[in-house]
Amino acid sequence: MLSFSIGNILFQLIVFILLMIFVAYVGVRPVVAIMEKRKKYINNQIGGAEKNRQDAEAYLTEQKSEVERIRNEAHGILEQAKTQANAEAKAVLESAKKRADLMVKDAQEEIGLEREKAISAIRDEVADLSVLLASKVLEKEINPNNYSKEIDQLIKQVGNQR
Repeated sequence: MLSFSIGNILFQLIVFILLMIFVAYVGVRPVVAIMEKRKKYINNQIGGAEKNRQDAEAYLTEQKSEVERIRNEAHGILEQAKTQANAEAKAVLESAKKRADLMVKDAQEEIGLEREKAISAIRDEVADLSVLLASKVLEKEINPNNYSKEIDQLIKQVGNQR
């Protein structure tokens, strides 16, 4: 049968407690140390990942602002180029219009001079023809038949001179 003795129970209890202390000291402490080391490693990894995420967000924000700045700068350059092109086109048109107006004015002046020359030449020719006609008429007796013949002959003579 089974008998329980207090001495035996106390002895087994003391051995059990000593064994537990020994296991705790030898087996649990290294496991706990490994677990702590692992916990620190994981926390460092999480902290590093969080820092990397924050850095990436900051970099992304910086890049977005840089892209926006470049976009605005490009837009400004395009607007400036359009304005400059319009101003140059307007200047070219104004210059062409001034040159055309000057050419028209010069042509009109030249036409006026040529007209004056032509009128002067016609007046001189009419005066010469009038003098010639008067001298021919005075040389001959005035007779309507002779007079019309004389005028026809004079017109032919003038036509031949040209």
